[in-house]
Amino acid sequence: MDYNSLLKLAITAALNAGQEILKIYDTDFFVETKSDNTPVTLADKGASNSIIKDLVQTRIPIISEEEDVLDHEVRKKWEHVWLVDPLDGTKEFVKRNGEFTVNIALIENHQPVIGVIYLPVHKELYFACINYGSFKVTKQQFSNLTEIENVLTQAIKLPTQKLPKKYTVVASRSHLSRELNQHIDKLKNVYGDVDITNVGSSIKQCWVAEGKAHEYLRLGTTMEWDTAAGQCIIEQAGGQIIDLETQKPMRYNKDNMRNNFFIAKHRA
Repeated sequence: MDYNSLLKLAITAALNAGQEILKIYDTDFFVETKSDNTPVTLADKGASNSIIKDLVQTRIPIISEEEDVLDHEVRKKWEHVWLVDPLDGTKEFVKRNGEFTVNIALIENHQPVIGVIYLPVHKELYFACINYGSFKVTKQQFSNLTEIENVLTQAIKLPTQKLPKKYTVVASRSHLSRELNQHIDKLKNVYGDVDITNVGSSIKQCWVAEGKAHEYLRLGTTMEWDTAAGQCIIEQAGGQIIDLETQKPMRYNKDNMRNNFFIAKHRA
């Protein structure tokens, strides 16, 4: 498996999808409601089509949030599969606050081995590959990037900063809960003051990997495509995402693609 070539392709696919999203972002777009009561826009669908067009050349099966998911009897035979959330944080997209991402992950035997997360509005790119590490490309660097090779050579290795002195928890902007507040109260008993910072989409996982936050606890519904890319980025930066039911790293391409509750932690 040529991970380097697949990583470059995944990065290219994420950047192309970002362009499709931004075409819609500043227009008076229409918001539909899916059967699970979540919003979807033309940007979600356009980004999904763009990513599939780029990744199909790998001949690796693709699971995208915006496409029908095949039965597990078919999927369980796959050693490799792409997991794609073409627009993670549609609620934030609708609010036009810029806190949404493109998520692409390559799964190998139920574990993420490549992860790419791109923030189209902020022009920030996070990516990781097994046995290679996790990296970030900042907005300032994008003006110098004309070829994908430059992305790899100019990226900054994660984590990019020391953890804050005060214990910091990153939490969802749109999915707060009483259980999370109870968890934070417990942390205060251990660490004293606790900072809470809110942000949308998989940016939360990126911030844990980057060193902006100690942890991200999710006690709510997520799907595999929401977390796979972020898990790879966190793990290759030395951290971990733990399934709170199994107490083991999260696994992917399961029978039920809904995640259990989990906690993401920065490396010690």
